[in-house]
Amino acid sequence: MKFPSIFKTAKHQRFSITPRYYDPIKEEIAERTARIKRELELEGVLEGESEADFAHRKTSIKGSFSSYRGIKSRETSVFSSTAMIRTLLFLGMVIAAFGYIYVGPQILTYLAYGAMGTAALYFSFKIIKRRTNA
Repeated sequence: MKFPSIFKTAKHQRFSITPRYYDPIKEEIAERTARIKRELELEGVLEGESEADFAHRKTSIKGSFSSYRGIKSRETSVFSSTAMIRTLLFLGMVIAAFGYIYVGPQILTYLAYGAMGTAALYFSFKIIKRRTNA
């Protein structure tokens, strides 16, 4: 007798397979029909796709995704890389920590001025580059 429980108990795993039906006569008929259709298409009696048309369509699909040019190329600027930005932030924090230990709170002011100067130079070069390209 089993007592009611809120937990599920493990059941035996059962193996069930549903066999596919194999009919050799039906497969032979399909092969003969396809062969006769191909022969009639090559003779020109039956209109449809010839093997040359099929081969052309097959080769046109091959490599069509790799030759697609709709995706924009990536920007190759040094500052567009997230790894570079992450590295610069890490170095800034390390310099701030060691500077705070050795120099004192004034290092944070110096680093803020240095960051503002660097940003000003970066944006000024970017504006100059935009004016020369336009």
